[in-house]
Amino acid sequence: MNYIIPELDEQAGAEAATYLDTLTKPIGSLGKLEKIVIQLAEMKGQRKPVMNKLGIIVFAADHGIVEEGISAFPQQVTRQMVDNMAQGGAAINVFGRQQQAEFSLVDVGVIGNQFMEPVKNRKIRQGTQNFLQESAMTREEVERALQIGYEEALAIFDEGVDCLVVGEVGIGNTTTSSAIVASVTGLDPAELVGYGTGISPEQHVHKIEVVRKALAFHQPNAQDGYDVLMKVGGLEIAAMAGAMLAAASNRIPIILDGFISTAAACIAERIGKGAANYMLLGHQSMEPGHLKAFEYLGKEPILSLDMRLGEGTGAAVAFSIIQSAVCMIQEMATFASAGVSGKND
Repeated sequence: MNYIIPELDEQAGAEAATYLDTLTKPIGSLGKLEKIVIQLAEMKGQRKPVMNKLGIIVFAADHGIVEEGISAFPQQVTRQMVDNMAQGGAAINVFGRQQQAEFSLVDVGVIGNQFMEPVKNRKIRQGTQNFLQESAMTREEVERALQIGYEEALAIFDEGVDCLVVGEVGIGNTTTSSAIVASVTGLDPAELVGYGTGISPEQHVHKIEVVRKALAFHQPNAQDGYDVLMKVGGLEIAAMAGAMLAAASNRIPIILDGFISTAAACIAERIGKGAANYMLLGHQSMEPGHLKAFEYLGKEPILSLDMRLGEGTGAAVAFSIIQSAVCMIQEMATFASAGVSGKND
């Protein structure tokens, strides 16, 4: 599939910036909120951007690399967490309800039988292969995962969603994300690999070596997002990238979450150049690789709350701040309309 990403509307951004300077405040006094709303104006092509409804899609899948002992939790926790989310008990459910978000939960590769509703069953296979031994997926599986992500995003946009958070569930996916980001950026895995779900120092050293060996074995092509996903990727990460590409193609802002989300964003930008222009970074994760990944994308975090849960949680929390920026440009009076004297009037 050929993903066509529109150019940002710089004229709308310039008009938003000019209008902000007419509002009843000293110029620039609302700091990053002003920068956010200018970015949104460029994304949406609106001088006064509108943000009506948040959508959250969580993709779930298992990872064959768990066989290498890189996680503090057993693989069946992926399935248990999906069940918890389906019942509304996970952190992302709580924050999603707070934001009155449209929520979708999609299985693209969790080991085991199909889930009951409300989980959407779009399983491609029973988890990825162990990428230390062989390619994680076939090219066809990568393309299917990207397409499923794209389709699920379009489905949630049909519900009136005009801002997207893409989350994940998958034991082992910080290892996969480390391999992806190392592939794309060329950085040493030691700069990227963190403690994930809470592994021991010995497991941390082992996790770094697993990623190094896998990259040496596969030699992924940094310029080819499909190749990176095929060799060291994850089914849910590919689906996340597909959803991001759908959003960017439709000028819908994406709020990035933590390390896994930002790894998916790196892939989305590789496959559809310009996709990153439609991304805001919700927060800075405690995972060391997150900083390297978002620096590579040229992003700045809106929040820094020492979070490292994933699921889309940090992005969902950041939506409140983004809403504040939108309300500012939509509702604040201008000096002229309020009859307030401007500077040197």
